[in-house]
Amino acid sequence: MKSLLLLCALLSAPLLAAEKPNILVILADDCTYSDLPFNGGENAHTPHLDAFAKQGTVFQRAYVGMAMCSPSRSEFYTGRLPLRNGCAWNHGTSRTGTKSMPHYLGALGYRVGLTGKTHIQPAEVYPFEKVPGYDENCVRSPTNAHDLTGVKDFMTRDAKQPFCMVVALTEPHVPWVMGDASAYPPGKLKLPPYLADTPRTRLDFASYLAEITYMDSQVGELLRLLDESKLDSNTLVVFSSEQGAQFPGNKWTNYDSGLHTSLVARWPGVVPAGRRTPALVQYADVLPTFIDIAGGKVEPEQFDGSSFVPVLKGGSEKHREFAYGMHNNFPEGPPYPIRSITDGDWRYIRNLSPERTFIERHMMGRTEHNAYWLTWMFHSAENPKTLRLVERYLHRPAEELYHTADDRFEMTNLAADAAHAGTKARLAAALDRSLAGQADPGIPLDTPEAHAAAGRGQPGFPSKQ
Repeated sequence: MKSLLLLCALLSAPLLAAEKPNILVILADDCTYSDLPFNGGENAHTPHLDAFAKQGTVFQRAYVGMAMCSPSRSEFYTGRLPLRNGCAWNHGTSRTGTKSMPHYLGALGYRVGLTGKTHIQPAEVYPFEKVPGYDENCVRSPTNAHDLTGVKDFMTRDAKQPFCMVVALTEPHVPWVMGDASAYPPGKLKLPPYLADTPRTRLDFASYLAEITYMDSQVGELLRLLDESKLDSNTLVVFSSEQGAQFPGNKWTNYDSGLHTSLVARWPGVVPAGRRTPALVQYADVLPTFIDIAGGKVEPEQFDGSSFVPVLKGGSEKHREFAYGMHNNFPEGPPYPIRSITDGDWRYIRNLSPERTFIERHMMGRTEHNAYWLTWMFHSAENPKTLRLVERYLHRPAEELYHTADDRFEMTNLAADAAHAGTKARLAAALDRSLAGQADPGIPLDTPEAHAAAGRGQPGFPSKQ
């Protein structure tokens, strides 16, 4: 009898080891990394995310390639940087023939579904199974009520087949109308230093924080559903906050508050709980990691990212040396190309057309969403600090260098400081190598014609397949 039990144990161990885990991805929308309490945020109330972070591993240095919705999500789903997959503009289109999460995980036996916000195209590149229940429209006021039925049905439909379920929430994207803003008295808030302290800024920041708390409640519902469905023990859950919020210095920039993203992973018994890792990762690394976890082979020539499974499982605290960022400001406003690089401690930014004025029409021109900007302009005439913030946003030097390890919100530009010339040269050289490797044409990229050419994969644009 003992021999039989031992034999059964020996046979079952390899089967358990080979079992493919389910994957649940929860994406917030325009949520600044530093505003979440488990990343040091001092205002928002997020009990579910705080608990979730303690149950898994927090990646302290995770970054998106572009601080805007379509490009960041395209990078996440394809494992390719914006120029590689073709979506290097907001509302952009990935290049025909590009493969994404449904292709790769589907070939490994997964059902791959998405509910909520899409903002990715074309359908042939992103053939997710459409799951009902969550609002696709990030600018609806208010957001439509959500229903967990579709997600539950998808996850429990076939116990023999693993699933990858992406729940793409629409909060806290503007308009900030969800949640209870009264829980955040404007006068008691601690504004980050890159925001001008005006009454309207405080009012809007309070509404934004209320949306974060509302988003947190949705995370709690999803985690509870996973537990009630008895799927939590063999499901890798990944939460990410996407890029920064629609405030100056966050979204549509290459500042750390725009490109830095929250990334937390939980997988009981596999991913260490209560851990914070300094390993540097980028959105392009996520899909290769999922493929690796699912037992597939990651072909380096297919991706700009690579698997960080050793970091995920606690065997390493190092992944990539640099993470890269870019911004073209088209069609958000007049072209303003920006390229950047970080090693996790330092960020180097190169503004390719510093003689231009930076104008982002959604943030600076849509008063129904961003009434605070007009108050910045008005108060700049009487408040020197506000004037500096307005000028900092509109007019930028050719180079910026920030020691983000000490200067979290990048308020002190060290690019002209001789003491840090070596650091700037090191990062600039690494950025040059990356731009050459991506065949980045720089300034000529920022035209409607270039946008169309990139989408068609014409000569001069990378078409790595």
